Amino acid sequence: MTRQAPCGPADAARKARLARAYLDLAEQAAGQDRDETRNAAAGNAVLAAIAASDALTCLRLGRHSRGQGHTEAAALLRTIQPDGPRHAKDLATAVTVKDAAHYGSVFVTATTLKTTLRAATRLVDAAERATAG
Repeated sequence: MTRQAPCGPADAARKARLARAYLDLAEQAAGQDRDETRNAAAGNAVLAAIAASDALTCLRLGRHSRGQGHTEAAALLRTIQPDGPRHAKDLATAVTVKDAAHYGSVFVTATTLKTTLRAATRLVDAAERATAG
């Protein structure tokens, strides 16, 4: 079932700012390089990626995904031109660690955290660029 909510430029700007805040917290936690802080960093990076994705779809499509899973959000993001497929791939990369990061089922490795942070950073940067203009 498709669950989407309408949103616009003001929502996009707010979500982009929130994405940056999550990413800043992720980077701070990542600097501590302990099992628990890697999970906290990855969890915040996932939230940053989701918020940035919502910012992009709000701005470009006037709606964002409200579903429980993130496959719908990635599919919606993929429709943005010209960079939607790349953004959708970054979102998919980030959300693959969501359960481990948020629920502590396993510890996130340093390599996985690095990959997650890179994907989230690309999305946050794109959201900030899009909402700045």
